Amino acid sequence: MQKSTPLFTPVLIAGGLILLVSFAIRSTFGLFQIPIAEEFGWLRAEFSLAIAIQNLAWGIGQPIFGAIAERIGDRKAIIFGAILYSAGLVLSSFAMTPEAHQLYEVLVGFGIAGTGYGVILAIVGRASSDENRSMSLAIAAAAGSAGQVFGPPIAEVLLGIMSWQSVFVIFAVAILSVLLLLPMLRAPDTATRQEIEESLGQMLGRAFRDPSYTLIFVGFFSCGYQLGFITAHFPAFVTEVCGPIEPGGLVHGMGITTTSALGAIAIAIIGMANIGGTLIAGWLGKTYSKKYLLAAIYAGRTLIAAVFILLPMTPTTVILFAIGMGALWLATVPLTSGLIAHIYGLRYMGTLYGIVFFSHQLGSFLGIWLGGRMYDAFGDYNLVWWIGVGVGAFSAIVHLPIKERSLPAAQAA
Repeated sequence: MQKSTPLFTPVLIAGGLILLVSFAIRSTFGLFQIPIAEEFGWLRAEFSLAIAIQNLAWGIGQPIFGAIAERIGDRKAIIFGAILYSAGLVLSSFAMTPEAHQLYEVLVGFGIAGTGYGVILAIVGRASSDENRSMSLAIAAAAGSAGQVFGPPIAEVLLGIMSWQSVFVIFAVAILSVLLLLPMLRAPDTATRQEIEESLGQMLGRAFRDPSYTLIFVGFFSCGYQLGFITAHFPAFVTEVCGPIEPGGLVHGMGITTTSALGAIAIAIIGMANIGGTLIAGWLGKTYSKKYLLAAIYAGRTLIAAVFILLPMTPTTVILFAIGMGALWLATVPLTSGLIAHIYGLRYMGTLYGIVFFSHQLGSFLGIWLGGRMYDAFGDYNLVWWIGVGVGAFSAIVHLPIKERSLPAAQAA
């Protein structure tokens, strides 16, 4: 029987802080949409494509960095990722054309992969006991959400006192600072002997033959679509569509006086609500079926998004939407990663989750890119929003047939 370990370990603390910084920066890119487009006179689709490419590169890089971490070490993978992240931000600060931004966002995307969920959750999962694993993964995911709470407001303040180029340089320094936490990341290898003896190729072949893995892969697509679209376009959406902020009203009483500030604060509120939602999902995942919890989360997102777009947008509905969607925002992450660990074991969790996460990032790419293209074509985000409602309902359905049982390495033959 595996020896019990404390819930809060140095690995969990350091991993959570790395995710906090990485995701604080990542969550701010939607705020740069209008400043960059106005400075250069670009269409909305130009910088939207850069953010979409960033998300796609993140998805492509995730299984790569998972394999790097499993082959040469977790900390080396994180160092490589932080360097790429920082380099992409610095180079973006000098970019003068859409093509340059789109190229440099490839580096940023790979940097997020090296400092994001695929690598960090695998470390945290291995360092956790069986009874703590679901909650540990939830705490790490919630730390990423905490970054979303702090990132957009900080970016909004910085953009008010300096150029967007200078903000990118400050963010580059911030991501390099996470390397100071690496001495705390010493995760034990808790894989079974069978898992250690099984090669990566054998594990991948076994997973690819399992219909449940395919369903997890397909189901994670809508999560990326919805999160990518909202993170990249919601601040601009709110700025342009939301009704006026009335003096003396609820939102005005919160110190929010412009729709631009409301858009940034809405992203932060999503992150804040998600801290609680993710922790609750991790707690529920210890007792209840993860696949049914995931289906419920996707169904809830679908309903909230549909109601929001059907109602007139006001400052109050924006805040209510942010709270509701935020509670379900990244609640999928500890459940999806925990489901993979439960079915396929811990040895190659980073790579297997990374491949599934690629589906998530395909969804992100499509949501961000379609958002920009459809806005330029139709002058609004309505159609791309309804596509998100549809794919959310689809994901709720495809999780139901997943067979939530451990698949031992002995069955590889």
